[in-house]
Amino acid sequence: MQFTRTPIDGLILIEPKIYHDDRGSFLESYNAALFQQHGIPADFVQDNQSTSRKGVIRGLHFQTGKHAQGKLVRVVKGKALDVVVDLRKESATFGRHFSLELEAEKAIMLWVPPGFAHGFEALEEDTVFLYKVTAPYHQPSEAGIRFDDPDLNIRWKTNTPIVSEKDKILPALREWNSI
Repeated sequence: MQFTRTPIDGLILIEPKIYHDDRGSFLESYNAALFQQHGIPADFVQDNQSTSRKGVIRGLHFQTGKHAQGKLVRVVKGKALDVVVDLRKESATFGRHFSLELEAEKAIMLWVPPGFAHGFEALEEDTVFLYKVTAPYHQPSEAGIRFDDPDLNIRWKTNTPIVSEKDKILPALREWNSI
């Protein structure tokens, strides 16, 4: 596996070695000892999966306080534009976002530590997205910021996003930051 740091401290791209033969393919998607060597904790407690239609945007979500989640994310079917926003007030990159396309064929993963908002746009029909998280879902700690916050200037791929009613009313970063 190849581990690559991004311009935002803490975010790590993980590219597994994929072995192909006439039967298909094989890859190691998680190895606790290897991940720990690269600063990724091994204390995952829950796996989540979503399936989305093309044009669906989910996010930008996070949990607050002691229920904040680290997430290891990847696409296992289809393709998605993955986006994270640094919410760590002490960080030099507070309020900046990082995005990349994740696709099932390449199996690239992204480690998103606690302190980031996370979202994605499905770029193909029936995109299946997996999240391995370090804290269980805790509804009272659930929070988010608007996917279309003009201050973030995220360049989503669709002009006609499909967004949940809950996500449409999330606050902008500057509103959340002042709460």
